[in-house]
Amino acid sequence: MKLTKLTLGAALLSGVASGALAADDELHFIMCGGEVRAADQAVVDQFEADHPGVSVNLEAVPWGTCQDKSLTLAAAGDPPSIAYMGSRTLRQLANNDLIVPAQIDKEAPYQPGVLNTVTIEGTAWGYPHAFSTKGLYINCDIVEASGQECVAPKTWDEMYTLAKGVVDNTDSAGVGLAGKDFDNTMHQFLNYLYSNGGSVIDSASGKNMLDSQQTRETLEFYGKLVDVAQDGPTAWERDQLRDLFNDGQIAMYVSGPWGYGQHNEDINQIVAPVPAGPSGESGSILITDSIVVFKGSGHEDLAQELAQRITSGDSQYDLDSSWGLTPILDYSKLGKDDLYYADGIWPTFTASISTGGPEPLVEDFKSLQSVFTNMVQGIILQDDTVDNLVTIAAEELDDAL
Repeated sequence: MKLTKLTLGAALLSGVASGALAADDELHFIMCGGEVRAADQAVVDQFEADHPGVSVNLEAVPWGTCQDKSLTLAAAGDPPSIAYMGSRTLRQLANNDLIVPAQIDKEAPYQPGVLNTVTIEGTAWGYPHAFSTKGLYINCDIVEASGQECVAPKTWDEMYTLAKGVVDNTDSAGVGLAGKDFDNTMHQFLNYLYSNGGSVIDSASGKNMLDSQQTRETLEFYGKLVDVAQDGPTAWERDQLRDLFNDGQIAMYVSGPWGYGQHNEDINQIVAPVPAGPSGESGSILITDSIVVFKGSGHEDLAQELAQRITSGDSQYDLDSSWGLTPILDYSKLGKDDLYYADGIWPTFTASISTGGPEPLVEDFKSLQSVFTNMVQGIILQDDTVDNLVTIAAEELDDAL
């Protein structure tokens, strides 16, 4: 949804005027996801108790429509006070003067790199509220059936060798590749790019960093993996790879921590960091959703306080632990001694935080998605050379910024 600044300017002027005339102190809170969590409701209840005369209209809206609803209301001059939405929307919202900068607590112990997912040229525009990293899932039964020891590959070369052994000695594919025209095709590629020391957009300067040796090495490796992947990667997206993994048709694929519990119980699986490329170390894409404070509601200060409360302390910990998300804060620094992420698979998903990179923030996310889809599909289908595909993708990214 592309909004013109001219239209937005007129809408915001009328919105400020109508907000100034409003007699009530009701904060409209749009919660993407279609449900109100008990922990969030508890924060809202306490917030209302601490502010007599203030009420919060907490509206849960399904993901498919909530972000467009927030944008439409803001463009019409009737913005919500606060909303929970994907951080990928932040540049569009900020560029169109629809939101105000977040007042991030400088002492909050965010995990390394988390704030880069909400920061545009040095300014944070949202409060990170849900966070994920990725790892490599391996079906050890398939690997061992191929005559190989099920040891997590640490490098791309080791990963390819493991996958090639599976292809040569079993009926399964070595690795699952996502190449469908869908957002997680970009996400899957970025897991490898960030594991090769690459970058897309510099969060401090906004500079396009895609045209690099690291990107070329990553795209070349992605093309090499086609030889040991399932048939027709351009027809598959990440969640469908999970089904192939469960059916024993692929030996490896990349997904988030939720994948472990979505796999069949009879699979002998391990999860490992995404292998490192020749120019980097193991990393991951860092993706967040965030709380944003809209401009023009007349309740910006109250909304900032509510956003700070709902994204800190016990409230944030409840979200992370109950949803099985990568911890957004280092809770050991907040006195927590029951850290859910201290053992099991979690060290894999926390280890790559410091070396990961953010989902790129652009105004037109669909254009960004197309940049990566075109590049990835180009190498999968062998439509062009690595060098040309990266050069074209970088030029297209300039247009999307």
